[in-house]
Amino acid sequence: MKRVERKQRQLVLDKITIPTTPLRASRSRLLEVLRHNLSSCAATIINGRAGTGKTTLTADFARSAGRLVSWYKVDAADIDLREFMEYLLASLSLQRPAIDPVALLELTESTLSDRAELLAESLVFRLSESNAEPLLVVIEDLHLVYDADWVVPFFHRLLPLLPADVHVLITCRSMPPTPLWRMRSKQTLRVIDEAELAFTLDETVEWFKHRRLDERRARFAWIQTNGRSGALANFINRAGSSGTATRDFRRLGVVA
Repeated sequence: MKRVERKQRQLVLDKITIPTTPLRASRSRLLEVLRHNLSSCAATIINGRAGTGKTTLTADFARSAGRLVSWYKVDAADIDLREFMEYLLASLSLQRPAIDPVALLELTESTLSDRAELLAESLVFRLSESNAEPLLVVIEDLHLVYDADWVVPFFHRLLPLLPADVHVLITCRSMPPTPLWRMRSKQTLRVIDEAELAFTLDETVEWFKHRRLDERRARFAWIQTNGRSGALANFINRAGSSGTATRDFRRLGVVA
């Protein structure tokens, strides 16, 4: 992996770079929802198990959102608050260089019981005082650090205070433990769940046609997978890689 040095410490650059994702059918339905969220709410959570297309959708949106993007892919090691903030601030400062991480990182070493809340408030202040372009902040795989004691107070404080020109998009395999019901009731938080992430039949047919596979196969695959993105991709890859899939489809009565 490529690495970048910051404050005498090496950070994995791949973690703060929008990933390259496989080319799939455009999710115009969901992209429109995400575009609407930028102006209608402060944050979006995309929640689904592995293989439901969270990263592909988010990366596709990040490239077409029409605003600056700070991307941060969380790893299990980032459960330490300083580790988490080093990466988050490194990503943010790429788009908003006026953000100085030094004072914020010092707060991570504080023994105060409310250090996470203070850190969230300080970060919001730094984001608010910058006269920069609108920003999309993507935090991918947040579920990997749910066990950390700082997660609930940090995000419970951060998300409701975000300035109007900053939108946070979180991907996760289960809903954050943060009490978000108030934000949802005020419609300042939008959740896209696994059912909404699933490909519709029309989207599946479009994807298969793009890969030169007929509608009959698309309908069969959609029924078998419930529209799950990763499973559909496996159907397509098998159908396009060898004659094995064709024989399998024929055996199941899908290919004439």
